[in-house]
Amino acid sequence: MKNMIKISSLLVSAMLLNSCASGYKKINPETINYASKSIENNILLEYKYDLLGKKYKKKETKNNIKLIAVKITNNTEKEIVWGRDFKLSYANGNEVSLIETEKLFKTIKQSPASYLWYLLLAPVQLQSGTTTTSNGFYTETKPANTFPIGLIAGPGLAAGNMIAASSANKNFKNELMQYDLNGKTIKQGETVYGLIGSNSNSYDSIKIKKVE
Repeated sequence: MKNMIKISSLLVSAMLLNSCASGYKKINPETINYASKSIENNILLEYKYDLLGKKYKKKETKNNIKLIAVKITNNTEKEIVWGRDFKLSYANGNEVSLIETEKLFKTIKQSPASYLWYLLLAPVQLQSGTTTTSNGFYTETKPANTFPIGLIAGPGLAAGNMIAASSANKNFKNELMQYDLNGKTIKQGETVYGLIGSNSNSYDSIKIKKVE
């Protein structure tokens, strides 16, 4: 019985550790060391894949999405506008299918409500000691003391993880909105940074494509 209790405790502990909400580590595109770059029509593009971690990374992979940090420098003699004057394409010429920022966020974000399952721990009790009673026909052994730990741990874990997930999502959304380049005007000689999402499951090279 003791071994079964130990095994059950280990399984529950492992499940709890793997099911906890994850934080969000800011990407900060300005601080990234961009190893990939290309230049077309005097517009320099630098970019980097593989930006997310933990649950956000899992959602990104599951939904065949790639979040990309980009650094764009306008070396032309006029201002240019993202989407009007240029877009992004792959090396084979196919246009990069970009995801609108709000949709990107909703697809990759954590679901705070998913942590309500911790409430199922409410019936769990800690038991210690045993008492034995007998009426001459049968003997009954039951715990001497019980403590309703589930009533404390269940709601506490649910609330804590929901708050953590909501906070991480807020930070994630704020950064996506801060670096949204849709319709962005880039002045002559200016460098801008952005975060874009593409419908892709590969790490193909990308480049600037002039809009004719």
